[in-house]
Amino acid sequence: TRFCNKTNGVTPRRWLALANPPLAAVLDDCIGQTWRTDLSQLSEIKANVDYPSFLQAVQRAKRQNKERLALYIAKTLNVVVNPDALFDVQIKRIHEYKRQLLNVLHVITLYNRLLADPDIERVPRVVIFAGKAASAYYAAKQIIRLINDVAKVINNDPRVHTQLKVVFIPNYGVSLAQIIIPAA
Repeated sequence: TRFCNKTNGVTPRRWLALANPPLAAVLDDCIGQTWRTDLSQLSEIKANVDYPSFLQAVQRAKRQNKERLALYIAKTLNVVVNPDALFDVQIKRIHEYKRQLLNVLHVITLYNRLLADPDIERVPRVVIFAGKAASAYYAAKQIIRLINDVAKVINNDPRVHTQLKVVFIPNYGVSLAQIIIPAA
C-alpha cells in the first residue's frame, strides 16, 4: 500500500512515528527502522500478518492508544469511557454536508434501541465527535449543540452507561488529531 498525499497531506512519519509510538515500536521490532526513511519497507509487514505474536503486539499498541485517548477524555471532559469499547470516531470540520447531523441521529437511534431492548448483547460503543465550525455558520454550531445535548442525556443515563457513551472533543486541531486518530 502506498501513501498518497491528498488535500491536507499525509505524512506517515508524523502519523506513525510521532502520533503512534506504540505502533511504530511494533513496526520497528517487526521490520526494523528503515521504514522511517523508506516507506516502501512497510510492505515487509505482510510476511508477519498471520503470526499471533505480531497481531497481539498490534492489539496492545491499539489498546495503549485507546487508553491514552480515554485518559484525555476523562481529564478534559470529565467523562469516563471504556477503552475496550468500539471507538466510533468522526473528526472533521463541522458542516451540514459532512453528515455529523446524520451521525448524531444514528446515535439517538442506538440509544433508543438500547432502551427498548436492554438485554440484547451489543458491543459497547463510544461515539467521538471533534471538529470546528466556521464562526458565522449557525447550523454547524447547532449541530455541535445537539451533539453535546445528546451526550449529556446518554452519558447520564445509568441504563446504558456500560453500552454507549458520546463525547464532543472541542478545540480540534493537529495535536488533538494525533491523540484521537491512533485510537480510532
